[in-house]
Amino acid sequence: MKNSILAFTFLSALAFTSCSDDENNNDPVVLPETSFTVTIENAFQPKDYFAYGATEGLITPGNSQDFSFNAGKGHYLSFATMFVQSNDLFYAPMEGGIALYDDEGNALTGDITSQFYLWDAGTEVNEEPGVGANQAPRQSGPNTGTAENGVVKLISDVNDGYTYPATSDVINVSIKHDGGTMFTVTVANVSENASVPTPFAPGNWVVHSKGQYPLFQEDKIASEGLEDLAEDGGTDVLSTAIASMTGLVSPFAPGAYSVGNANTIFTLGAAPTSEFESLTEDGDPSGFANHFNTPQGASAPAPIFPGEKYSFTFTAMDGDMLSMATMLVQSNDWVLGFDNIKLFNNGTPISGDISSQLILIDGGSEVDEYAGAGSYQAPRQPGPNSGMAEDGTIEVEGTPSSNLLANSEMLKVTITSSQQ
Repeated sequence: MKNSILAFTFLSALAFTSCSDDENNNDPVVLPETSFTVTIENAFQPKDYFAYGATEGLITPGNSQDFSFNAGKGHYLSFATMFVQSNDLFYAPMEGGIALYDDEGNALTGDITSQFYLWDAGTEVNEEPGVGANQAPRQSGPNTGTAENGVVKLISDVNDGYTYPATSDVINVSIKHDGGTMFTVTVANVSENASVPTPFAPGNWVVHSKGQYPLFQEDKIASEGLEDLAEDGGTDVLSTAIASMTGLVSPFAPGAYSVGNANTIFTLGAAPTSEFESLTEDGDPSGFANHFNTPQGASAPAPIFPGEKYSFTFTAMDGDMLSMATMLVQSNDWVLGFDNIKLFNNGTPISGDISSQLILIDGGSEVDEYAGAGSYQAPRQPGPNSGMAEDGTIEVEGTPSSNLLANSEMLKVTITSSQQ
């Protein structure tokens, strides 16, 4: 009997020990992995022109007015201002504007009056300049003259029987290169001693590319905006029309990403690595293990243009974070990206639009120029790694160019997930 009790006790202890070992084993817990797909879309909207603006108020004889703008190699300037003592005449360069850089990349400077002409908008029948009843300040109101239903022509090609003063006796236009990509234009009214002294009305200006005609075309019917400018000195109609067609547009370059508990792409406040410098300056992510470089639907690596997308897929576990960077190509070393954003919220994988978490990062390796105009930004730069070294640190960009949009208006990033 005693032996039976001992045997029972031994077996019971063995059973308890076995149960205890099952409940307290030291094998690592394997957390479930989740598959994520990130889609990166270039959210810029296509635009025709780079910059625009308008002068303010009348420029009376003996006075002048300045306006300034940024422009890069390949940009042109168009400008138009009304010859007020007329029905629908205006001063402007030829329809394609004035080249702001020569073929060697030198900025335009000095007196450019010789590139300005007196034009007839063809919208209102001409009267003798400085005398007509339908010219300011004699007209009873805006748009009161006889409609002409003509086309835009140089006044020298219009046989209206009237004599007009030489352009250089009325207007002087000069341009100064302020350094970098900044220009200042001065429009001076020198008509005090001209045969027809006249004020200039507010004018419109546009910075654009070669082969574009933002304000008018010779031998074409004037737009509503040009008619308003040439007849009544109004700039609002043209400004409104041009505004929707103007702005920065940039591709985004191939980029890199990391997943885990640390950002292995960049560290804010630290000097850039050579791999990150290549990514931020020249859109080359090849130094990173995880990178994306081929647009959806494409067969070879390339930048993405408005409406185009990259995507990449990875697996992660609760506690992992995502970091990413893709170069804003029309910059020297700026990227949009993420710095350790959480992939799980209380154990639930994130999904949806995460563009609000994007940050604009200055790579700290190259001196910044105005976005979309800099000589050391693609496609204007002579080659990779050709800008002035900055020797700085990686930082969130605090003073971006004035033409940059909100981060989420430049890049849209969405993420989807599925439990494995």
